[in-house]
Amino acid sequence: MELKLHRRYLGEGYTIGSLYIDGAYFCDTLEDVDRGLTQSMPQEEIRRRKIVHETAIPTGTYRVIVNLSPAKRRMLPRLLDVPGFGGILIHRGNTKSDSSGCILVGENKVKGKVINSTQYEKRLVEILTEAQERGEEIKIEITNHP
Repeated sequence: MELKLHRRYLGEGYTIGSLYIDGAYFCDTLEDVDRGLTQSMPQEEIRRRKIVHETAIPTGTYRVIVNLSPAKRRMLPRLLDVPGFGGILIHRGNTKSDSSGCILVGENKVKGKVINSTQYEKRLVEILTEAQERGEEIKIEITNHP
């Protein structure tokens, strides 16, 4: 299964994107500030540019699994091997203060926020859990608007 997150608005305080599942639009996303990080950058460069809990993860392609988040106490999609970051999840939330580096899902109908995020998290977890149970590899590609 292939997820694509296309960051379409890189704001001063947050990042808005669109999430696609196997080419079909699924929902909007909200992340922390994009600081121009890429998966291919040296770790030292990522650490230099990153502001903890205030930086979107590097663009690139990552494996995704669904597993129990000890902090959130529920099953959530987890991105693996994100350089310079750990514990990156896709989950519900409304503002960048809910993100802490993670990807929030919902509808971007309010400037700087996503709403109705719980229903999108639940549906995404269902879809990805079913794919994982079928033995499919799940990947997410994160890109920026040109």
